[in-house]
Amino acid sequence: MGDPAGVGPPITVSAWNALKHDPSRCFFVIGAPHLYAPDIPVQEISSPADAQEIFAHALPVLPLEGVPQIQPGQADDSAAASIIKSIELATTLCLDRSADGMVTNPINKALLYGTGFRHPGHTEFVAALCAEGAQTSPLPVMLLTGGGLRVALATIHVALKDVFSQLSTESLVTLGKIVAGSMRMDFGIASPRLAFTGLNPHAGENGTIGHEEVDIINPAARALRAAGIDMSDARSADTVFAESLDGRFDAIIAMTHDQGLIPVKTLDMWGGVNTTIGLPIVRTSPDHGTGYDAAANGTARPDSLIAAIEQARMIADNRKQTS
Repeated sequence: MGDPAGVGPPITVSAWNALKHDPSRCFFVIGAPHLYAPDIPVQEISSPADAQEIFAHALPVLPLEGVPQIQPGQADDSAAASIIKSIELATTLCLDRSADGMVTNPINKALLYGTGFRHPGHTEFVAALCAEGAQTSPLPVMLLTGGGLRVALATIHVALKDVFSQLSTESLVTLGKIVAGSMRMDFGIASPRLAFTGLNPHAGENGTIGHEEVDIINPAARALRAAGIDMSDARSADTVFAESLDGRFDAIIAMTHDQGLIPVKTLDMWGGVNTTIGLPIVRTSPDHGTGYDAAANGTARPDSLIAAIEQARMIADNRKQTS
């Protein structure tokens, strides 16, 4: 559901209108029917299995109690508990294989903190839910796709001054293995070619503009190559994205949040997708925020949500073929 006061409801309506004639794109919403009913036909369902035969004629909604009547564009604290419950239920349905994957509409984390929510975002919360009762805790990785790029992030919501202390050769080796595995399992690329960005300008120029490439990133690349993964040494971030677009790399691992997101959002501001890899379930999301202004004035665009739904379907299908 996401934040019901944000763009989640209108872009969900638009996504259903765009995809309702394609049974392979069938989805249902965990939310409140009243969020969507004024604009399209809505039908409540009692289980995910009911969605398929309904989808062509109405938006299937698995009803969630406690969702208030809201004013679009106005954040409402009373919706916080139901927002969290929606994420929890979606994760449960994916873990028990009742659903093939989850697509999360945007949330406002500040709205949720009053309920005890302490996670940096969806990614970490879903990972924590997946870890409950599991023998090993999954390591979630944020992968952004859009504009012809696939970009994973070595650090996410970390202050720039703290990035240097967050990076290690060991963590980058683990990350490289997760990304390589996802390229094969989720994206159907049998022999993925990966690249690390450098952290410093010009990838440090052999240690003359910083030593992180020499001391941390390149040793990780060597270890990954020794493990049979096609990984480049650190490459200058001002050219490696263009190299990827030219076909040299299948995915890039960026060292910082903005380093990775700027090229994706510049190339495809409206259609980018945020995918969490490294989880036992499929999870994608539109690559934008709650958009309260767009929700209030009716200008929300569904491009990113539609792309997220289609990517979730693709990944789920690919995983079924390799499982």
